[in-house]
Amino acid sequence: MIIYIHSSFVVATKTSERFIAAKMKFLLVTLLAAVASAAFAPLRTARERIEGSYIVVLKDGESLTDAVKTLKSSPKFSSFKGRINKVYGSVINGFSATLNEQALGFVRSLDNVKYVEEDGIVRASSVASWGLGRIDQRYLPLDHIYNPPGTGAGVTVNVIDTGITYTHVDFGGRAEPGFDFAGGSGEDCNGHGTHCAGTVGGRTYGVAKCVTLKSVRVLNCFGSGTFSDVIAGVDFTARDCGGGRCVASMSLGGSKSSSVDNAVANAVSKGVVVVVSAGNRNDTACNYSPAGEPTAITVGATQSDDKRSFFSNYGSCVDLFAPGSAITSAWYLSETDSNTISGTSMACPHVAGAAALLLQRGVSAGDVKSTIVSEATKGVVINPGSCSPNEFLYVE
Repeated sequence: MIIYIHSSFVVATKTSERFIAAKMKFLLVTLLAAVASAAFAPLRTARERIEGSYIVVLKDGESLTDAVKTLKSSPKFSSFKGRINKVYGSVINGFSATLNEQALGFVRSLDNVKYVEEDGIVRASSVASWGLGRIDQRYLPLDHIYNPPGTGAGVTVNVIDTGITYTHVDFGGRAEPGFDFAGGSGEDCNGHGTHCAGTVGGRTYGVAKCVTLKSVRVLNCFGSGTFSDVIAGVDFTARDCGGGRCVASMSLGGSKSSSVDNAVANAVSKGVVVVVSAGNRNDTACNYSPAGEPTAITVGATQSDDKRSFFSNYGSCVDLFAPGSAITSAWYLSETDSNTISGTSMACPHVAGAAALLLQRGVSAGDVKSTIVSEATKGVVINPGSCSPNEFLYVE
């Protein structure tokens, strides 16, 4: 009995040892996985990702120059065929890069990396002018007269878009090159940017008829682009005119992007008034970038009868509405060409022009957004959408 009991005890002990060993192994693997996961910077996804293209954001206080230099000289980074593309520095502490799976893992393992985000697609917010006559009167019917309270002289509006046709007669020599993602001159090969620039500051079609218009080309000839190029355009704008009397007009958008939103917020903190289109999906604007960034002025679109345009995004992230359906403005095919199109893209430059008028009036960059909203006409937008403010642009 004693031997049997002892034997039973020994068997039980071996079984227990096996159980404990298996459990310890499981816990060790789990712990190692957790440690490995914790050691990697977070990877943020994009709805429409660009294969192999990423935005790398460093931790606060980390040297961007040192980080880029170290990576470029790293044999491991080179062996993984990693490539650094655009280096930012003004609006986000980071860079864009082309990375395969190994290079991505290597970059995410670096101690100075805050997060990595998949690069994604952005598009022009198109689906030009009764709009001018509407924004300087409180209520319908339209009088088809526009008497602006200023001209925007001395203010620069950076049109972050498809470029500008500089020689168009409506610009009177006030349009100039700024930045081109493709390394070109910033000339428009799509029309969208020229149209928006015309609404901002064209002699015939513009809200602020004497502003300086600067081309910041971040979208291609098809009207699409990438998060990384949009950030580069915002980065240029912050360096080029931050602290001066400057507006950024961004009639574009994509899926939610922390990097794009952070870039816009940092540009605003540097004194740039940023105006963005709400988007054309008849959806809440909060789901998109840069429309959902709270420091920007986000603009929804209306028709000539004051109804919200059927395509316009809406919701709590929209700050106000402006004319956006059937807007006539300058076009890119000739020096005298015009076109009539619709979109929140067309609403955005109305507000960008109004922002330029306020800066000329002496309103500080930090107060432009609150002034535009406080001076807006209340309660005239029909069916503004769930949680939308019923505010309509008014220029006085």
